[in-house]
Amino acid sequence: MTRVAVLGAGAWGTAIAAVLAARLEVTLWARDPAQAAALAKTRCNERYLPGIALPGQARVESDLLLAQQGAALVLAATPVAGLREVLPKVKLPLVWLCKGFEEGTGLLPHEIAAQTMGAKARCAALSGPSFAAEVARGLPCALTLASQDAAFARESAALLHGGRMRIYYSTDLVGVEIGGAVKNVMAIAAGISDGLGLGLNARAALITRGLAEMARLGVALGGAAETLFGLAGAGDLILTATGELSRNRRVGLELAQGRSLKDILEHLGHVAEGVRSAKEVARLAKAKGVDMPVSDAVNAVLDGKLAPAKAVALLLSRDPKKER
Repeated sequence: MTRVAVLGAGAWGTAIAAVLAARLEVTLWARDPAQAAALAKTRCNERYLPGIALPGQARVESDLLLAQQGAALVLAATPVAGLREVLPKVKLPLVWLCKGFEEGTGLLPHEIAAQTMGAKARCAALSGPSFAAEVARGLPCALTLASQDAAFARESAALLHGGRMRIYYSTDLVGVEIGGAVKNVMAIAAGISDGLGLGLNARAALITRGLAEMARLGVALGGAAETLFGLAGAGDLILTATGELSRNRRVGLELAQGRSLKDILEHLGHVAEGVRSAKEVARLAKAKGVDMPVSDAVNAVLDGKLAPAKAVALLLSRDPKKER
C-alpha cells in the first residue's frame, strides 16, 4: 500500500489524513509533540477538528524526518506562513494544500518551493472548494491538482483520487494558486456585504465582480482565464463567499458589526488567509496595472483606512462602465 505523509495537524491536514487513511498508509505530522501525543491517544483533534475520529491505522508523528520515512508523496497542510520553514526538510515529491501569498514577499507557494527546494523538485498544489469539516465526514468534494510537470499532476491526482473525493489535474499552477489566494479576499468582501444586511443581490454581484478580478489578475500573472472559472477559482469562491464554515467570510461579517480586526483574529482560532493575502493582492494588482476595486476596498477596510459601510458606498459610486 502506498504511503503518504501529511505535514500539519490543523483542520485540513487532519481531515485529509482521515480520508486518505481508508485506502493509503498515512502518517500525520504535528509540529507540537504534546499535540501529537494527544492525537495519538485520543484519535481526535479537539482544537481544530472536533468530533472527527482519526482512523486507528493513521500514524501520528512529531518528528518531521520520521513522518516522511517510506512515503511516496508528502502533503504540506501548513499555512503559507509555515512553508518556508518546512519545505527545506522535504526531499520527496510534494503537494501543498495551503492557499495565499507569503506575507512580506508576496510570493505564491510554488515560488517559495522553488527557492527552498530547488527548481527541479516535483511539486504541485491541491485546491478547490473544500471545507475541512465536510471532507473529514466523507461528504463529496471535487478538487484540482496542478503542477507545471504534467506527468506529476496526473500521477498525484490518480493517487489521491478516490472514495468521495474527486481529483482533476491541471498544468496551470499559477491560475490554480491565484484562485485559491484571491477568493479568500473576496470572501471577506461578501461577509462585509452580508454583515451590513445588503442582501442576496449584492452578494451575487460581489461574487461575480470578484471572479472577474481574479481572472484579470490570474491572466496578468501568466495563468489561464478558464482555470479561474473552474473549481480552484469560481468553485472555491462560491464556497468561501457563501458557506457558514468560511473563516474569511466570518472575518467580513464581524468587521461589518464594528469589531476590530485584532479582536476578530484573536477569537477566530484558525488562520484566515484572506487577511494576509489582501495586501499582497493589492500590491500585485498595482504592479501589473490590473483594476481590482473590490480587492482594494477590502484591503482599505483591513488596514483601518475605511469603515465597511464607506467602502461599500465608494464601490457603488464608481462610474458606469462596460462589463468585462
